[in-house]
Amino acid sequence: MEPDSSLPEHLALEETDREQIAHVLAALRDALGDELIGAYLHGSAMLGGLRAQSDIDVLAVSARRTTRDEKRRIVARHLAVSGTDSAAAPPRPVELTIVVWSEIRPWRYPPTMDFQYGEWWRKEFERGELEPWGSRTNPDLTPLVAMVLLGGATLTGPPPYEVFDPVPDADFIGALVAGIAALMDDIDSDTRNVVLTLARIWNGVVTGAVQSKDAAAEWVLPRLAPEHRVVLARARGIYLGTEEERWGDLQGRICPFAEAIVAEVEAVAPTE
Repeated sequence: MEPDSSLPEHLALEETDREQIAHVLAALRDALGDELIGAYLHGSAMLGGLRAQSDIDVLAVSARRTTRDEKRRIVARHLAVSGTDSAAAPPRPVELTIVVWSEIRPWRYPPTMDFQYGEWWRKEFERGELEPWGSRTNPDLTPLVAMVLLGGATLTGPPPYEVFDPVPDADFIGALVAGIAALMDDIDSDTRNVVLTLARIWNGVVTGAVQSKDAAAEWVLPRLAPEHRVVLARARGIYLGTEEERWGDLQGRICPFAEAIVAEVEAVAPTE
């Protein structure tokens, strides 16, 4: 199938977002050529629209593993087009994940990834490290594939259902729960994202659905004890751009909030 060089017109994207996505797609095509099977927009863009603190999320499928030179070229292009702070000004941070088709279909859990660009690894990439993640096994790919199948926009290649197998419910929930420990390690350095992601995990484990961060927060808020609601409400406000990023006044409430969410998740899907 010939790649489609245009972006889906129905997406509610600003022109700067469209230009940035086009740069990501161009970097993939430049590095992989005909080995690029497909690329799919997912995340906030597909779950209610990009918010003030949203990244641009792309999942790409390659016919084979990328070489070191191809990784180097992809990294160089993304260091130039990916922003470091989505709230400041365009460009937005980019999260690009590449998987190998034969490693993702037929589906097996935990899935493996070939490459990932994210701003949390910018310093490593700038030092010349091309695979800072260590293990290629990545349970976090599970909800990414689920999001693409749910409503991902095809940037190039076949529609998602022709590329990916359905994600079993047990694997989806297992992946959500598996991510809790790493989140808790980052709660001081990445408070807003951790708070919202914990809410998203609780929502996903209970409903089996993939929701945007703000929609998951809306679902969680009335289910929280009153003393914990202010933490999630603050994180949601920052994400939507209605509040500034500040946590000093709520410092003593953040960990109790997280512990309350984890307890709710454990009650439904016990952690290991």
